[in-house]
Amino acid sequence: MVELKVNGAVRQVDAAPETPLLYVLREDLQLNGAKFGCGLGQCGACTVAIDGAPAFSCLLPVGLLAGREITTVEGLGSPDKPGPLQQAFIDEQAAQCGYCIAGMVMRAHTLLARNPSPTDDEILEHMSPNLCRCGAHMRIVAAIRRASSRKEASRSQRGAL
Repeated sequence: MVELKVNGAVRQVDAAPETPLLYVLREDLQLNGAKFGCGLGQCGACTVAIDGAPAFSCLLPVGLLAGREITTVEGLGSPDKPGPLQQAFIDEQAAQCGYCIAGMVMRAHTLLARNPSPTDDEILEHMSPNLCRCGAHMRIVAAIRRASSRKEASRSQRGAL
């Protein structure tokens, strides 16, 4: 048995410690946002956040993750109530085929958590490990920029109150 904290909930899974997190998320926990792309940590389709940092879940054995905070795209919102970053991706129509999008959203989430107002260069650099074969990169950057401006607007409104 392995105990994992996923999206704020502690979950027990019957998995060998060397099992990749991606398999546990998809098969045991039914969290299917993260996708199997390359299995080598080269495409980013499987990106999740571990303690706030982006990580390729296809490479991470669950035995190393006890006590760590794992966040998946499902932890940011739902189809009925998407989170602000997810809504920005929807508004900018940043998904074409959609295969890479959960990983893109999670990598963007980790960027905005540590830098709420990134420049375009910072966005491009941070997002570079994740690939989009459809070529939706500019819409993805626009979505991140939109989410960033929403955070800034929200902060400004709170400060004005």
